[in-house]
Amino acid sequence: MTLKPLIAATALAAFATPALAETVYLTADTFIDPAAGKTIRDAAFIITDGKVTARGTKASLQAPEGADVIEFGSGSTVMPGFIDMHVHLTSDPTDGPYYSLGFSDERTVLTGAKNARLTLLAGFTTVRNVGADSYGDVALRDAINDGDVPGPRMYVSGPPVGIVGGHCSDNNLLPEEYHSTGEGVATGPWEFRAKVRENIKYGVDMIKTCSTGGVFSKGTALGAAQGTLEELTAAAEEAHARGLKIASHAHGTVGIKNAILAGIDTIEHASILDDEAIKMAKERGVWLSMDIYNTEYTLAEGEKNGVLEESLEKERSISKIQRDSFTRAVKAGVKMVFGSDAGVYPHGLNGNQFSRMVQFGMTPMQALQSATVNAAEALGKAGEVGCVEVGCHADFVAVEGDPLRDSTILANIRFVMKDGTVYKQDGVANGNAL
Repeated sequence: MTLKPLIAATALAAFATPALAETVYLTADTFIDPAAGKTIRDAAFIITDGKVTARGTKASLQAPEGADVIEFGSGSTVMPGFIDMHVHLTSDPTDGPYYSLGFSDERTVLTGAKNARLTLLAGFTTVRNVGADSYGDVALRDAINDGDVPGPRMYVSGPPVGIVGGHCSDNNLLPEEYHSTGEGVATGPWEFRAKVRENIKYGVDMIKTCSTGGVFSKGTALGAAQGTLEELTAAAEEAHARGLKIASHAHGTVGIKNAILAGIDTIEHASILDDEAIKMAKERGVWLSMDIYNTEYTLAEGEKNGVLEESLEKERSISKIQRDSFTRAVKAGVKMVFGSDAGVYPHGLNGNQFSRMVQFGMTPMQALQSATVNAAEALGKAGEVGCVEVGCHADFVAVEGDPLRDSTILANIRFVMKDGTVYKQDGVANGNAL
């Protein structure tokens, strides 16, 4: 059966003009509630001005007079909109490292606008953008919030803060005579604090740092720690003092442990986990965001895209280790969120990771929770996003079939609503997504 919600005629104008959609009555024969960890039958919701204002069942909650009606029958499954905790919207994987040096700041933001739309249409109504030059992600976030371009709700870091020559903070591609230094480079605890303060000044929602080398940075080693414990602690303290969360890119074990000891909130990649690191993360309540799908794209398409052989070799060396670490962390009960690293692979394919999370140890419900209630808690936005209780943003997605039986269908989202506005129906983007 094709997924095609029954939509009252009064709703058609609302799809073309979001401001007219003041009240929506949405029902679903099958609704998955990740917060409750169960499937709800005959669910019903009232949405007013983009927020959920009532929740119940078809029998207990009637449609308000004059409301636009959206009904999902048997054969489809409705869920809260997804959250991806690790994306790079202003980057494309097909742009090789040296080729990208020729892009202006303005060009990268336009790339971000394209990718924001693709991400939203894939069912990800909220994202955390962890790293962008020249505050391009701040500009993109504001354009989306103002309704200038379609895209997910964004929480952004701006330029990452890190060491000279390090992954994510510096530019290691150009030779010395260019005197090229990354925006986020800092040396010593006070400079780390100063860079955090500078990012906050220019409007970020969170802080990103790096405590190890990375796959896609020239001359950095995955297992090598970056930044001293004192530097990382200074960044974390400064972020927390201003009410912001902080994330750290960390592949190697020492760098993972340093980030945990420093008070970092989320560990990105977390590739080489030993028993002690897993225990530390669990005891301290640190979230792991592990991108276990994108390695398939990098190894298949990276050479064609101009990825450096050094980077391809690092990817080959880490992919199985990271997946094994993921399995062990899930089994140990470490807190996990969905983080795809989209930008390393094409935006809009984020949902492919759900099936890999199931393949390597999660239940389908746990995978959905990682991209909804868990991610919202890690963001500090519980009760706002990734939820459907009264007061939550009215973000809904739907698929054809049962994702608790087949998680691969989460890569084929058929319906997307964000803040009460429909952007995709029956698998096709509508005028709001233009």
